Amino acid sequence: MIKKLLLIACLTLSLSAGAFADEDQKVTSRVQKVTLFLNGAQVTRTASVNITAGTSSLVFDNISPDIDAQSIQVRGAGNFTILSVKHEMDYLNVQLRQKKVEELRAQQKELRDRVALLNASLTINQEEYNMLVKNQTVSGQNSNLDLIKLKQALDFQTSRLTENKKKEQAINNEIAVINTKLLQYDKQIADMVKGNGKSLATSNILVTVSAKAPLQSQFTLTYVVKDAGWYPTYDIRAKDVNSPVSIAYKANVRQQCGEEWKNIKLTLSTGNPTVSGSKPELRPYYLNYNMLYANSRAAITKVTGKVFASDDRQPISGVSIKVKGTSIGTQTDANGAYSLQVPAGNPVLVYSFVGFENQERTALTENMDVMLQPSANQLNEVVVAGYSAIDDNQYKKDVTSSVQSVPGALREIRIRGNSTPIEVEQVENQTNVEFAIANPYTIPADGKQYAVEIKEVNTNASYQYYSAPKLSTDVFLTAQITDWNKHNFLSGEANLFFEGTFIGKSLIDTRNTNDTLNLSLGTDKNILVTRTLQKDLTGKQVLSNNRKELRDWLITVKNRKGQPVKLLIEDQIPVSQNTGIDVEMLDTSGAEINKETGLLSYNLNLNSQDEKQLRVKYQVKYPKNQAVIVQ
Repeated sequence: MIKKLLLIACLTLSLSAGAFADEDQKVTSRVQKVTLFLNGAQVTRTASVNITAGTSSLVFDNISPDIDAQSIQVRGAGNFTILSVKHEMDYLNVQLRQKKVEELRAQQKELRDRVALLNASLTINQEEYNMLVKNQTVSGQNSNLDLIKLKQALDFQTSRLTENKKKEQAINNEIAVINTKLLQYDKQIADMVKGNGKSLATSNILVTVSAKAPLQSQFTLTYVVKDAGWYPTYDIRAKDVNSPVSIAYKANVRQQCGEEWKNIKLTLSTGNPTVSGSKPELRPYYLNYNMLYANSRAAITKVTGKVFASDDRQPISGVSIKVKGTSIGTQTDANGAYSLQVPAGNPVLVYSFVGFENQERTALTENMDVMLQPSANQLNEVVVAGYSAIDDNQYKKDVTSSVQSVPGALREIRIRGNSTPIEVEQVENQTNVEFAIANPYTIPADGKQYAVEIKEVNTNASYQYYSAPKLSTDVFLTAQITDWNKHNFLSGEANLFFEGTFIGKSLIDTRNTNDTLNLSLGTDKNILVTRTLQKDLTGKQVLSNNRKELRDWLITVKNRKGQPVKLLIEDQIPVSQNTGIDVEMLDTSGAEINKETGLLSYNLNLNSQDEKQLRVKYQVKYPKNQAVIVQ
């Protein structure tokens, strides 16, 4: 009797387990659309699902493990109710990237097996060589030695030994070629898995639904992933100072969230960035008692360096470097090196890479090497809000389940519909601008940068050369664009091309609120500017209770170009912050003067081969019992 009861119980449990297993319906979904933010992305998946009558569980598998679980939304059309939505990790199903790694390792194994066979051939060849060497000794006791046979034997041994060495060399050469290929495989595998500190698992979205009758429904899933983003770059081309400026607007997109984005509709979205320019800017030069004047130097406009992993001291490729609070960014190359144009004012650089802790560093020097610490963050299982569906256009919240292992309240991300663009559709929202790309794009999950062209515009510009010889005697070509606001440019690094030649990099500066965008187009060595102190007219005088110091600077400008140019020269005189210090302007060569800041501006029109001299002469008077540093 007890055995029968146990048998019935086992059968009941078996049937129950089978019933529950049948209720879990695996659903294959496809990524249809991605809205890519400067940091992170919102992914939209679709799937057609046959729903059975009653309560059933749908498992949407092969989802990125990098989900912000609180952002998940599920909706579907039809007469049924979504009871709950749950996110869980799936450690039994590796990511596609891991499958590619396994394929490479399988190919490596074939090569290593070939090396093993070649090493065995070397051993056999060496045994043959040893046998030939042993048999080449002829006994001297044989007085009836046949010289002809001896010659034949020696010739045979020489031939066989030569063939033996040739075979050994050929085997060693083949092993060397294979070892080179194995090294290439090692580098490729390291490039694919380096920094992937998170689990190689995928994740599932479990949706519990209830329907009164069987039906077919189109489901839409949206969620936000973290390891994705983009930053803008530009190609700025100017034929000459009499031609319009051509600006190619490009996005550098990347993602490493563990899922492939194949032939998707891509939308680029961003907020309002702030950034500074790359040309040097003069600041007020104030005088006061006992105040040491720090000699100004040209502002840092470019930072270079390398990024390493702290655990193995190896360079990391694909690290994202961004200027904090802006859209200016770049990425490390295969050797972990980077180069980035930065705004003035010692900005903060943010270094980030999947599997490592983010690091922030203030740009105080032009060379910055950084060590990143590995991260051990794990994704927890989360239950999120569920939704019921009435039809394609009307959705209502039905059930909100509790959030497990994640502090804070649920946050919703509303889905905004976009019409199909013709080429690139630009949509201005309340807090950001979106660029809907018409052509489908494929973005692999390898963390590498892929260029997406947004648009190219030709715009009229007025050109002017600029120099602040107190900071740098370089002369910068600048272009002023008055209608830039209509293009919705973001702050970003720019490649400069002038007169058909690449001349360097600069920044597009969209921080200004005025209607003119100033572009720095690099330096021009055909305009010479010097600034020298006239020592014979500089000196100190002590009169009664006061001391006078005279400064006389001579600025010389020469246009060696074969065409006339417009040149803005900026210099400055000190500004007193104390009534006891008096600054007297003696000669400024007709400059426009800002008395509050001491800024001197010279707008010059120079013909070809013209030379002009400017004087900046001033005198500072202060009590002789006080210390004032006069430059």
